[in-house]
Parts: sequence; structure tokens; C-alpha cells
Amino acid sequence: MFHARKQVFVDALGWDVPVVEGIYEIDQFDNHNATYILVTDTHGRHRASARLLLTERPHILGDLFPCLCEGPVPRSPDLREITRFCVDPGLPTAERRLARNQLVSALADHALKRNLSGYTAVASRIWYRQIARFGWTCFALGAPCKLNGEDLVGLQIGIDQHTPADLASRDIYVPVSFRVSEAQTEHAL
Repeated sequence: MFHARKQVFVDALGWDVPVVEGIYEIDQFDNHNATYILVTDTHGRHRASARLLLTERPHILGDLFPCLCEGPVPRSPDLREITRFCVDPGLPTAERRLARNQLVSALADHALKRNLSGYTAVASRIWYRQIARFGWTCFALGAPCKLNGEDLVGLQIGIDQHTPADLASRDIYVPVSFRVSEAQTEHAL
């Protein structure tokens, strides 16, 4: 997962974020408060993953990009922030969309199992447009803002018992087995 994150966020997107041992993208939010959703193949290999952060603790929207919210940054014990949404870049093109849909489905299922009301996130304007069309309740928390040369949007996604059907209506929902992992070490390795 951390290697795939390095390939996506550092190698492909050019983000200036920490890299450990030259191959793992790990930052200050990869700590004991982080939870990870991992979608794997039948051999346990990474297909897609996302990191979830508590919104009542330090998180990316609240601590790094609060300017993306017109009002207060949403914080609640039943709200998580999705970060490092990552589809393995080594997957064949045809598999990448399926892996994305599996991860979105796993996020919806996880929220329902944990009684979460939804998620917040920071996304590029282009990615926000895609996320908003998945079929779930999704809205921008403020106007897009150009930061570090990229138009970014703070967003919130609502999750309820209708979300899986809403996602299915757009051919996004795919029932999937996924693992939830909570970081146990300082660097989660």
C-alpha cells in the first residue's frame, strides 16, 4: 500500500511528501489514529486503498487546507476524512476502474458498519467532479482554491442505508471483501 502510494502521489503526481527508504510514501498522519481500508486480490496483493483520519484530531482538511471550507471545518466523532485514495498503478487499465469501484464500495460499507455519517476529503477539482457523480450525496464545502498550482476542493460525502443502492444505480457499487487495518506503529510499517 505505501509503495503504491509512493508510485501514485510522488512518482506520477509529483507531490512533495515524505518517502521512507526510497519506496514508501508515509507522512505525519500515518500514525496510531489512522485506519486503512485495503482492497486486495485473492492472493492478498494490493489493488486499492484509502486512509481514514478522525476529524476531531489532526487531519489534512482541518490542519493543512481549512481555507477550502466556507464555514467551519466539519468535525464529528461519526465523520472521517478520506485521504490517500489510491488505486494500484500496476493494475491493467481495465482493472483500475473495477478496483476504484471496489474501494468506493468498501468505504460505503465500512461507514455503514461503523455507524459513520460520512466522510470529508480534499480533492482536485477534476477528481471532485468524478466523486460527485458516483451517486452518493456529495457536496463542496467551499469554492475551489488554487493551491500549489492545483485547483483543490474540500468536500463532504454523506453515507446512509441508501448509499449502496445509490452507488449501484451509477454502476459503482460492487460488493467486495475488504480489510480494515488500524496503524499499530509510529510509521505503520
